[in-house]
Amino acid sequence: MRINKYISQAGICSRRKADALISDGNVTVNGVPVGMGYDVAAGDVVMVNGRKIEPEKKRVYIALNKPKGFITTTADEKDRPTVMEFVRDIGERIVPVGRLDGPTTGLLIMSNDGDFINKLLHPKHELPKTYRARVSGSVSNERLAKLRRGVDIGGYVTAPAKVSIIKQSSGFAICEITIHEGKNRQIRKMFASVGNKVLDLERVSIGDVRLGGLKAGHYRKLTQQEIKSLSGD
Repeated sequence: MRINKYISQAGICSRRKADALISDGNVTVNGVPVGMGYDVAAGDVVMVNGRKIEPEKKRVYIALNKPKGFITTTADEKDRPTVMEFVRDIGERIVPVGRLDGPTTGLLIMSNDGDFINKLLHPKHELPKTYRARVSGSVSNERLAKLRRGVDIGGYVTAPAKVSIIKQSSGFAICEITIHEGKNRQIRKMFASVGNKVLDLERVSIGDVRLGGLKAGHYRKLTQQEIKSLSGD
């Protein structure tokens, strides 16, 4: 098996990131740094950053309902709580696919399949992601039109989005918005650009995978159909 695929199947990172690790000399086989063309043979001891790795024996794909205040990472240098607290009972090492910022709640995909993760994160793999946002003030038709056309969020103009108002009250509005991009804090920046502050934000679906009635802090396994739909197989 090619070394970058071996690293990916160990759940360490995508093949692309594995190539970078190899190029930087952070991957050794039997104690010797190897190149990207190396094929791992039976009995080889592969180490990444000084740690021995092995391909995961069991593929895991789950949907987690991330609660507010948890960081989407495997470890945090500031010792803040991470989403890994909710998956400690899973025997395999899994990682989050993409990110939700600390205050944002909702659907988060996690897996140990490096190729699956790479497909989901690749820019050309534009899965629609739908969010429910509670925003300050009112959202006028003019503001809706701007969001639907695309707005400047600081040197980047967003692609057209699907936006609808679910509820409008005197002090806030609840909107549903679907985007295909994944810029940092994109939804918050989009609403800010038209004069609305996001008060609460929840991701309710990614592609065909829906959050549904999954409780905060709980997870479920993805169905085979969901896995296929996400990976485009």
